[in-house]
Amino acid sequence: MKKSGIFVAVLLLCTVSSELHAQQTITTAVPFLLISPTSRASGMGEAGTGIADDASAIYWNPAGLAFLKGSEVTVTHANWLPQFHLSDLFYDYLNYRQDVPEWGGSIAASITYLNLGEFIQTGEEGPQEIGRFKAFEYAATVGYGTVVAENFGLGMNLRFINDRLSPVGAAEEKGNGIAYDVSFDLAFLYKPKTFIIPFTGLDLGNAFSVGMDLSNMGPKVTYIDAAQADPLPTNLRLGFGYVPYQDEYNSLKFALDFSKLMVRRGVDASGNTFSDPFYKALFTTWTDGPPSKVLRTVVTSGGLEYWYGSPKLIAFRMGYFYEDPAFGDRKFMTFGAGIRYDIYGFDFSYIYTASDQNSPLSDTLRFTLLILWGGIN
Repeated sequence: MKKSGIFVAVLLLCTVSSELHAQQTITTAVPFLLISPTSRASGMGEAGTGIADDASAIYWNPAGLAFLKGSEVTVTHANWLPQFHLSDLFYDYLNYRQDVPEWGGSIAASITYLNLGEFIQTGEEGPQEIGRFKAFEYAATVGYGTVVAENFGLGMNLRFINDRLSPVGAAEEKGNGIAYDVSFDLAFLYKPKTFIIPFTGLDLGNAFSVGMDLSNMGPKVTYIDAAQADPLPTNLRLGFGYVPYQDEYNSLKFALDFSKLMVRRGVDASGNTFSDPFYKALFTTWTDGPPSKVLRTVVTSGGLEYWYGSPKLIAFRMGYFYEDPAFGDRKFMTFGAGIRYDIYGFDFSYIYTASDQNSPLSDTLRFTLLILWGGIN
């Protein structure tokens, strides 16, 4: 990825970050934090908040760590925005979890990395090359989940973020396109052993779960000066999981997520743009317009997963992701598959944008390798 001109380069990077991997009319800094990290949930329409039963729980819902046993490590790779045909634009994700009985739960850690490629720096007076730089973003996260009451888990994450868009500023600006920040997540997951539907007598115990995750809360990201700081992509997710059928050799699982970006930006009486701090935006995003508008900012995703084998051997997945046309307009189907052998596993997922084959997300493939020991896959 090579572009002439430091200003154009930084502008392109900001555009890719804000509009292409999290298409929202409200832009934020470091939206790479919203990328679905592993192939399993990605194959199920990018839904996983109500399930959170593997190492990727640190992303979807760290409270899910409370119910996991053993240890697991996963590695994911994806060539990001494949329609751009840029070999140096890619996404990598590494995470690890370990149950710690003496702590009453599990701990986890992850590293998220998005490589944005190499850029050419040019001077203001001509197209001559005066230098080159590489741009990338990464985040390191640690998490913990524990059972606080019967069938009820709580979880939290702490995160360090480094956004390196450019080592130098544009034109006469002082500073550069490098920023550091921290954020935290809070979550819960409820997995009842008995859950009777009123008036039906139907017991969904051990088959139903519900979770909520509030992620990326923290101070705004500052690149040049505080007046131009951008909010983090604070995100609220509500998720449901349900297993409608399971026997010795077959199991079917359903996941459904609703998510909303908890960011409020606007223009004040003087014509200046502003964004609320995250602790205020948690409330003002719900009153920023009529209820019909607010509800349209909610993203819906869901999917199915089928496993065959005893123990689990092979999986097939599919799902759908929907975002309102006025608030991003991402709509795509997802497909995936997985295989397990002993302590090893491999998953992949695929995005199919039937309504827009020119979408930069079209044909995105994710590949995940995992090792699980001491637990149940």
